[in-house]
Amino acid sequence: MDSGVSFSEDTMDDEYAKFIRRMNPPRVVIDNESCKNATVIQVDSANKQGILLEVVQVLTDLNLIITKAYICSDGGWFMDVFNVTDHDRNKITDVGILDYIQKSLGPDSCSMRRRSVGVTPGMDHTSIELIGSDRPGLLSEVSAVLTHLKCNVVNAEVWTHNTRAAAVMQVTDEETGAAISDPDRLSVVKTLLCNVLKGSNKTRDAKTAVVSHGATHTDRRLHQMMFDDRDYERMALDDNGSDKERPNVNVANWHDRDYSVVTIRCKDRPKLLFDIVCTLTDMQYVVFHGNVDSEGPDAYQEYCIRHIDGSPVKSDAERQRVIQCLEAAIQRRVSEGLKLELCTTDRVGLLSDVTRIFRENSLTVTRAEVATRAGKAVNTFYVRDASGYPVDPKIIDSIRQTIGQTILRVKGSPQEANQSSQESPTRFLFGGLFKSRSFCNFGLVRSYS
Repeated sequence: MDSGVSFSEDTMDDEYAKFIRRMNPPRVVIDNESCKNATVIQVDSANKQGILLEVVQVLTDLNLIITKAYICSDGGWFMDVFNVTDHDRNKITDVGILDYIQKSLGPDSCSMRRRSVGVTPGMDHTSIELIGSDRPGLLSEVSAVLTHLKCNVVNAEVWTHNTRAAAVMQVTDEETGAAISDPDRLSVVKTLLCNVLKGSNKTRDAKTAVVSHGATHTDRRLHQMMFDDRDYERMALDDNGSDKERPNVNVANWHDRDYSVVTIRCKDRPKLLFDIVCTLTDMQYVVFHGNVDSEGPDAYQEYCIRHIDGSPVKSDAERQRVIQCLEAAIQRRVSEGLKLELCTTDRVGLLSDVTRIFRENSLTVTRAEVATRAGKAVNTFYVRDASGYPVDPKIIDSIRQTIGQTILRVKGSPQEANQSSQESPTRFLFGGLFKSRSFCNFGLVRSYS
């Protein structure tokens, strides 16, 4: 049967790849001596599609800053050299991190798990993917629905770009603290969230929510979702002629070598290299050579690429599409607005309550990172005025008074150092604000259904 032959061929290909890997195991060399201001990491391995993204993903997931990189994967061999630092621009000396890099990229490393999208929950949480039209208060509405359905948001990443909003949210059952496995309940969650995302535009947002498997790399999935949503096409429509902070991306063919050369100049930021490599990989391009330099405030990146079928960029339309997609990949993570950091004991409904306060004070969330670590909620929000005006400092001060100045901080605010509140954190968000609703016991609060 055809399916049997196909399966056998796939199996032979997998076994051949394993054989090549055993014969040419990856080699990782970490050098803290040769460079004055960075740790040098060299990775040598048999070449395969997507390996560059795997390596970059490991480094960025460790929150390392890649200041320089040299990439060479021509032929059957792959070699990368990275100069990396921590966020304080220091060399990496933590033995645990260095050991993790060796194990993740060396001979004992495993291939990245393939992503799947369906309705199957993960082992300890259920992952919910959302994409739809952005509007003020959307995150508040979504989190309120999840709280009403007795779902606790333990981790989430929310991006907005070109009038679109995408989110990957990991939730657990409020009562059991485990993944939600009831298919009927998952169907209700999906339906209600779809209704929220549709808003008044029933046609535009007909397919905006899906409950997916928990084993998803969040940042890559967000790129894939927004790419599939074709957010990059709306750049020309929504740009209004403004080039503010727009990256400089150029694509030209190098006919002598049958490559296309991509050059990128833009403001540097963490995870910039990941965002670009992720997009090129998902667009089915292979990076054969690359050079990255981002030691200053600006980043310069150059890549020699071919499509996975071996051809360079074939037409001006394809060239424009590559440029648009890379511009979108760079700008999706650019954080517009004021950065607020919240750290407190986690509880069910916390995200709903905090984002409701933002909405009631005419603030819209442009990006959010929600995490739960050892029972603590560690959340970062980027907010701006819903009407487009600069955020009023008096509104931020009022919000901090409501939630608690020791709980919600303005990142980089010059006044922060002088605002050392002597009040107990429980006097704010978990005290006065909800006193009329009979909430009590810090960290053990429950929402009424």
